[in-house]
Amino acid sequence: MNRKRAAVLISGRGSNMAALVEAAKDKTYPAEIVAVVSNRPDAGGLMVARANGITTEVVDHTAFGKDRTAFESALQAVLERHRIDIVCLAGFMRLLTAGFVKQWQHRILNIHPALLPAFKGLDTHRRALEAGVKVHGATVHFVVPEMDSGPIIAQAAINVRPGETEKELAARVLKAEHQIYPLALKLLAEGRLQIENGHCRIDGVRVPDTASLIPVP
Repeated sequence: MNRKRAAVLISGRGSNMAALVEAAKDKTYPAEIVAVVSNRPDAGGLMVARANGITTEVVDHTAFGKDRTAFESALQAVLERHRIDIVCLAGFMRLLTAGFVKQWQHRILNIHPALLPAFKGLDTHRRALEAGVKVHGATVHFVVPEMDSGPIIAQAAINVRPGETEKELAARVLKAEHQIYPLALKLLAEGRLQIENGHCRIDGVRVPDTASLIPVP
């Protein structure tokens, strides 16, 4: 099987990266994680990647000041050197320019800790609790120039428990993220995703507009 070469971009602990790495250990999985790239030299996820025998790279954004184009050129050079087919953002805390995203159109994924289009941006769990929602969750989507706005590939929904704290909710959502990100990468690597009128289709069938509840401890 010709497995797709994937790179995971991180800024921190890389828990979703670890979930992708674990899934890709199965030789029948259609993608292999060949590089983990961080914009922060001290990102904890780098050690996790190295412990799993995966090549790591650091493109420190602070070395480029406010020059986003120069930073992304360096990042692109790393991805090209590793002959990357698919890019997965996993807690990568940098906004990417439209020019960079265009180079990876329909080949770059992101995981977001909310049921998009609700709660785009940061502090999703706190905002969800403040809004009093009964259902919360996570979304994997294609990356487009507009933040957290790309076609949705997969979502996982969980019921919000009465009296639940932000930390408790975040931990349960994270478990859901670890389930749907490997699934989304698998679908993309298998060539089963198509984009039509801004919506994602799987094997020609449009992804449902509502997420499915999944059992998360």
